[in-house]
Amino acid sequence: MKVIVGAAIVRGRSLLAQQRAYPREVAGLWELPGGRVEPGESEVDALRRECREELGVDVVVGSRVGPDVPLRAGLVLRVFAASLTDERARPEALDHKALRWLDADGLDGVEWLPADLELLPDLRRLLA
Repeated sequence: MKVIVGAAIVRGRSLLAQQRAYPREVAGLWELPGGRVEPGESEVDALRRECREELGVDVVVGSRVGPDVPLRAGLVLRVFAASLTDERARPEALDHKALRWLDADGLDGVEWLPADLELLPDLRRLLA
């Protein structure tokens, strides 16, 4: 089984979401930052690397959020709580169309990728 890691980056009572720019079939949908765990890489190291690549920021990775979400055959999404190592850091949309900080009520205001959508109850609890 291969793991895709996701970062539920929280600042105060807001969660960072990013809007996909590609591929075309998911462009415009929202997701948590993250990506594939490379061979020989830990899930935590992969999440740190992905946040640097996608957002230009360093994060402290915390505990798991919600259950694994099955994706296509042999892949699961595994989400971890995270925070910025520097609270003054400004994440940038380096590989995505846009970024947005969402409070618990705002989670329903964007169109999520199906896998991330399954985790909304867990993300709401994280922001409570």
